[in-house]
Amino acid sequence: MNESTVEDLLELNQRLLNSIAVGDWAVYAKLCDTTLTAFEPEALGQLVEGLDFHAYYFKLPKSPNPPNVTMASPNVRFMGDVAVVAYTRLNQKLNADGRPETESVNETRVWQRQKGLWKHVHFHRSKA
Repeated sequence: MNESTVEDLLELNQRLLNSIAVGDWAVYAKLCDTTLTAFEPEALGQLVEGLDFHAYYFKLPKSPNPPNVTMASPNVRFMGDVAVVAYTRLNQKLNADGRPETESVNETRVWQRQKGLWKHVHFHRSKA
């Protein structure tokens, strides 16, 4: 894959992370395949399938100060029409006392090219 494809995919992944940070369901749902699968701490070790589980979190009240999200040391690997993006996600936010803090999680996100567009099809997130 050429460098612009790597950059494009990283921009797309950042857009996904930003949609999560601000609670923008329309953007998140557009970027994800409806059959998205995931292993994440909120699922308590269970494989989650589809978007319903994730929609619940988007319906919660939005923070007036959404976190700033950074992908640290991203790595992109292509396997035909599939790409794996692995990185450490840094979430900078204000704690309950109003002081800044940073949370770190490790993520692997899988994207698949479908009809010429990249769709997010699977992710695994764990505490760093």
